[in-house]
Amino acid sequence: MKNISLYSLCAVLLIAIGAGANAQKNHHFYNPVLAGFYPDPSVCKVGSDFYLVNSSFAYFPGLPIFHSTDLAHWEQIGHIMDRPSQLNLDGAGVSRGLFAPAIRFHDGVFYVVCTLVDKGGNFIVTATDPKGPWSDPVFLPAVNGIDPSPYFDDDGKAYIIYNSIPPGDSSLYDGHRTIRIIEFDTKTLATVGPNTILINGGTDIAKKPVWIEGPHIFTKDGYYYLIAAEGGTADQHSEVVFRSRSLMGPFVSHEKNPILTQRHLDRSRKDPITTTGHADFVRLDNGDWWTVFLGVRPYLIADGEYYNTGRETFLAPVTWDDGWPVIVPGREEVKYSYPLPLLTPEAAKPFRFSGNLTFRDEFSSPALAFQWVFLRTPREQWYDFTSRPGSLTMKLRPETCAGSGQPSFVGHRQQHLKGTAATELVFTPAAENEKAGIALFHNETHFYYLCTSMKDGASVVQLFRSAVQAGKDMELMMSRALPKNAHTHPVGLKIEARGDSYAFFYKTHKERWSLLKDRVDATFVSTRTAGGFVGCLYALYATSLGAPSASTASFNWFDYSGGDTIYPKR
Repeated sequence: MKNISLYSLCAVLLIAIGAGANAQKNHHFYNPVLAGFYPDPSVCKVGSDFYLVNSSFAYFPGLPIFHSTDLAHWEQIGHIMDRPSQLNLDGAGVSRGLFAPAIRFHDGVFYVVCTLVDKGGNFIVTATDPKGPWSDPVFLPAVNGIDPSPYFDDDGKAYIIYNSIPPGDSSLYDGHRTIRIIEFDTKTLATVGPNTILINGGTDIAKKPVWIEGPHIFTKDGYYYLIAAEGGTADQHSEVVFRSRSLMGPFVSHEKNPILTQRHLDRSRKDPITTTGHADFVRLDNGDWWTVFLGVRPYLIADGEYYNTGRETFLAPVTWDDGWPVIVPGREEVKYSYPLPLLTPEAAKPFRFSGNLTFRDEFSSPALAFQWVFLRTPREQWYDFTSRPGSLTMKLRPETCAGSGQPSFVGHRQQHLKGTAATELVFTPAAENEKAGIALFHNETHFYYLCTSMKDGASVVQLFRSAVQAGKDMELMMSRALPKNAHTHPVGLKIEARGDSYAFFYKTHKERWSLLKDRVDATFVSTRTAGGFVGCLYALYATSLGAPSASTASFNWFDYSGGDTIYPKR
């Protein structure tokens, strides 16, 4: 299958330098360092380079990998799982697929372990170059759980730490889990011997702690430290720490746990960061420690907090007090800005994934930029860059984003609470069921679709809302006739994010943007309403709604621009 794994940074990328320039003036960076749906970060250091991976769930390619020399300026260098032979996401729900990877480097080899939910469980892949190619997965049936993380001890032995079932598979309460460890052989990539329970329940089982997960182990000053998330993935999320003189325990919980949470803070505070946890630590050559972790930036309305950008990657310094790590002293707020961890030549460059930024793709490259993802694993070549040079041309296919198949859909993450996504397309529908445009997509039952189509033989622009029940038809929210022969020229479509609402626009040849519908409910595509573990994507999407079709749609360009007020203006 051509081009599916040939991702490239050769697309036309315009990165707004305002926020970056202001940050560099005082050598600060802005959180999140990876804005948008980039959850469950794991990081490793190799010489003067840092590499970071994230969960990707049912999107393909899977497990984005980033490189940095200062922990703040990140550049995506590829995906770990970029071949269909590596990653079967057929039929997977949007929030299934790949959960919580961990990356480590040992004796010249990079290791990533991860969980492929419903499709084989835990696995390991390796590479000698982080840009790939990465090996096909080797599954680990003895690792019964999720969130595996490798650890390489000084004696040459290797281990995997993971979330698993309670002792005897008998839960004492809902959310009762354990952290276990099992040896593995780096040559055969197979586990060795039985597993050992390191943590039962969490910080204090008498208090019924829930969902201990995302474990990592590292050493410092003669101690083994085990960090893990606790409290679930919503606003009670936290990070906790244990330590032991022996790798096999007993591990003692820090009396000041959690070391990271925001659940105790005033919900009405300005520009909150919440749901923090699932951290990984890294030590710099100068002895400083830093942590990457997930968090969210919600918008507040009367009945609570909502977020559409998903769980994002944040960065903060770690200090030490009496042999224990401290992330937020005195349980203070996670900051939107900290001093740069390191002053490298990167400090003079703009941030590609943080602050207010723009992304433009004119589809002049023979491959998609790394920021684009498909919904599930592509099994046929339904797009190209040659049918209409300088455009991304998609075949209209029967599959829809409301189903469990692999539709004609390429998505870019929503990275800001406020911003715009726009495209221009050339499309002549042959029937009313044929539609092409831009979807604001959270999952199969929670999305909006701004598209061009036809009605009663005339060209129209339409706005749909998904049905909340699988198998039901989309609901038409608004339709407007386009000028006669409008489809002989490009039609522009634009979505504006305005915090708790969206506005949808269109324009025809040489005309200004016209408002189609304003004040469209953003909570409908929020994680709180839609559920799951992902964030919203702006997706270029074409479908014939279940019927055969010979039509195509050509997208001339895509623009994304984010402008949250917490960052300096561009």
